[in-house]
Amino acid sequence: MNTYNNLTKVELHVHLDCCLSYNALKRINPEISFESFQQQFIGTSCSCLKDYIKCADNALEYMQTKEQLEIVVEDLFDQFEKDNVIYAEVRFAPLLHLNKGLSPMEVVEIVSKKTIEMSDNSGIEVNLILCTLRHYSKKQSIETVNLIKDFAGDNIVGFDIAADEAGFPLDNHIEAFKLAKDSGIYCTAHAGEALGASSVLETLNKLRPSRIGHGVRSVENKSLLKELKTNNIHLELCLTSNMVTKVYKSLKDHPIDFLYQNDFSISINTDGRTIADTDLNNEYDILSTQFNWVKSNFLKVNIKSMEASFASSHTKTKIISLLKSSYNL
Repeated sequence: MNTYNNLTKVELHVHLDCCLSYNALKRINPEISFESFQQQFIGTSCSCLKDYIKCADNALEYMQTKEQLEIVVEDLFDQFEKDNVIYAEVRFAPLLHLNKGLSPMEVVEIVSKKTIEMSDNSGIEVNLILCTLRHYSKKQSIETVNLIKDFAGDNIVGFDIAADEAGFPLDNHIEAFKLAKDSGIYCTAHAGEALGASSVLETLNKLRPSRIGHGVRSVENKSLLKELKTNNIHLELCLTSNMVTKVYKSLKDHPIDFLYQNDFSISINTDGRTIADTDLNNEYDILSTQFNWVKSNFLKVNIKSMEASFASSHTKTKIISLLKSSYNL
């Protein structure tokens, strides 16, 4: 067993609809074969971000009822347990789960309740982030923020924008992000994945999030890097996922180690465990073999992740202290 499997971990960037495992899918649709699961849900032959998103669309078909959503949440907790995750933030777009008659409010309630129950049972603290999508209307974005407001005080802690970064402008979403900020809701935003550094700059200027999902291509612009550092903007990095969506050709081109060595606030994440065919143990393994990361590197990143998390200050203190004692450095 790799030494990194038993290290406690924090994950801030993982999509509920991109982590449907074969086990969970079999519970929902016993007919499905492993071959067809691999063809439809694993995106390792993707040519770009759009292909990656198609795999998520396939999974969404099986996430439309209360029972299906509960199975998917349970399954993700099983995956967290194998990775020794002690704190995670899971994101999903409630408006993608309405095809079988659930209302947006019901979707959020089902996922939130099941997550609270699983957190209580497993001891893994999990909070939720609700996503709007690039192609959504202004009305849909604002509706998503209002759902977060409706569930204030539960485990829904943040707002995000995801989907096809290159295909749709940010204009429809500026008002929703302003509403979120005015309502005291933490914000993150996907940027700098399918597009270059200009996408991160635009996102920071128009949406003002405290974290950027991916953001790897920030390294293409020195003044942007300076801005990230000055404002302590956290980058949620997803190494294998960036290989699958062809952001980089090879691991050695990936700037994760550069960002770490230059003391940026970063986290290590899977993004879509099924689509990218990875888990956190695998991500840690890659970092240790490719970039010679050791326990102290992982501890530092996990502490930075927790500091940048949308958890309460009580939870942050508790998890950071658990990390320090488990790494035993």
